[in-house]
Order: sequence, then C-alpha cells, then structure tokens
Amino acid sequence: MLQNKSVTEFILLGLTQDPVKQKMVFIIFLVFYSGTVVGNLLIIVTIKCSRSLGSPMYFFLFYLSFADTCFSTSTAPRLLADALSAKKVISYNECMTQVFTLHLFGAMEIFVLVLMAADRYVAICKPLRYPTIMRKQVCIILIILAWMGSFIHSIAQIVLALKLPFCGPNLIDHYCCDLQPLLKLACMDTYVINLQLVTNSGVICTSSFLLLMMSYFVILHSLRNHSAEGRKKALSTLTSHITVVILFFGPCIFIYTRPPTTFPVDKMVAVFYTIGTPFLNPLIYTLRNAEVKNAMRKLWYIKIAS
Repeated sequence: MLQNKSVTEFILLGLTQDPVKQKMVFIIFLVFYSGTVVGNLLIIVTIKCSRSLGSPMYFFLFYLSFADTCFSTSTAPRLLADALSAKKVISYNECMTQVFTLHLFGAMEIFVLVLMAADRYVAICKPLRYPTIMRKQVCIILIILAWMGSFIHSIAQIVLALKLPFCGPNLIDHYCCDLQPLLKLACMDTYVINLQLVTNSGVICTSSFLLLMMSYFVILHSLRNHSAEGRKKALSTLTSHITVVILFFGPCIFIYTRPPTTFPVDKMVAVFYTIGTPFLNPLIYTLRNAEVKNAMRKLWYIKIAS
C-alpha cells in the first residue's frame, strides 16, 4: 500500500507488558485460538460431508464457521506472536491489512447472522412457503450479497484509515490494528473520521442487532400457534442464535457506537468478540444442536470403520 506518512511502523503494546502475564496470555489464547480453528473446521467438514445437514440453516452455519475462523485468524496469530516477542512491531502495510481483514470477516459474520435469523423466520412463520422462498439458488445469492456488503464495508474502513496522517508517536495501546486506537495517534482532528466510523460500523452493528432482536421477537410470538414438540425444537435453535447474537453484538456496539474516547476495558472487550465469540460459537451450535452432533458421530463412525 502506498502511504506518505512519516511513521512506517507501529508498536503494539498488547494486553500486558508484564513478562509473566505475557506467557499466560500466550497459553490462554493459544488454547482459545486452537479451539476456534478445530471447532469451526469440524463444523465446516461435518456440514460439507453430511447429507442430513443440507438445509439452508446449515448452509449459512457453514459460512458463519468460515467467517469465525478467518475473523479470529485476523488477530489471534499476531497476539500470540507478540506475547513471545520483546518488541511488538507491525509495519504500516501490515497494520492496514489487519484493519481490512478484521472488518471484512467481522461484517461477514454480522450479515450471516442476519441471514440465519431470516431463515428461521421463514421456517417458523411461513413453513408452507419455506422450500420455495429459501431454495438453494436464493441462499447462494444471499451469501454473495453478504460477501459484497462485507467487502464494501472493509473498503470504507480502509479508506478512513488511509486518510490518517501519523507523525509520531507510534505506540498503539492495543493488541491489534483497528481504527479506534489508530485515531488516537493521528496528527489531525479526527472528529469527522470518527463520525464516519460510527456512521459505518456503528450503524451496521446497531441496526443489525435491532433487526435480529425484532425478528426473534416475532418468531417467539408466532410459536404460540405451534405444537409443544415444534415449540421445543424451535426454541432450542433460537436460543443458540440469540446467545450468539448477544455475545457478538454487545461488545461490537460498545466499541463502535461512541465518541472518540478510550477506556481501560476496551482491549478486553475487543478480545471477547474477536477471539472469545468465535471460540464459543462452535460449542453453542454443537452442544445445543442434536442434528449436528448426530452428523458428527456418523462421520466419526464411518471414519473409524474405514
């Protein structure tokens, strides 16, 4: 990337400067990241190989797991490497690349969660029309639109980041590059750019969250007309979805919908939604989903038998 800034590299302060705590950070987040990759890849392989998981819900879950893996990978490897490094240096171009990938896969996760909610709405509220509305071609088009929306969002973020002039210092009080910590280092008035950031990321997070909550409220209201068995199955799925939405959107809204101020808790909040939530998603969707667990068992038995 071309840039005419006097600062050509940044130093990430990470989560802690204490050598002992850094080793603890490495061990803890190595477990989290390994669990994220293994858990999400297991879901991806299970959905890809299992004929019983061919419904639109699992089609979207496949892409959620893919987005989770990439989203966590955009920050976790750098956090792990820096935990073992004396000097946590990241070049300007690497920093901008991290901003782009972080928002690309973060936005993709948001849009896929919206699509999953839409799928559940149609399945529960319009069951007779479900096969027609959510046919495979429609699902593919929706995923393509989600990727396009994520890419446009990421381009908007990187354009804002490239506008920032950096004259020094180059210490980022964070474990990754994102617009909020970069705004603190810019040698210019960042009010307008922060307003654009809130308008972009903040509006996407807040509006998507409200849309999801409204859709879940409508779905829960419509379940009154279903049988006890149907309600139980639908509630099991919805509980998983609502849990994921709250865990992901709560920290996102906290980070991206406020004035250009920073709090000591910001880094831990960011860690939760960039590394914690992708780790929890596979557990939530497998432990609470009998179909996924059964499909995994069948594939495991077939693998052992072969």
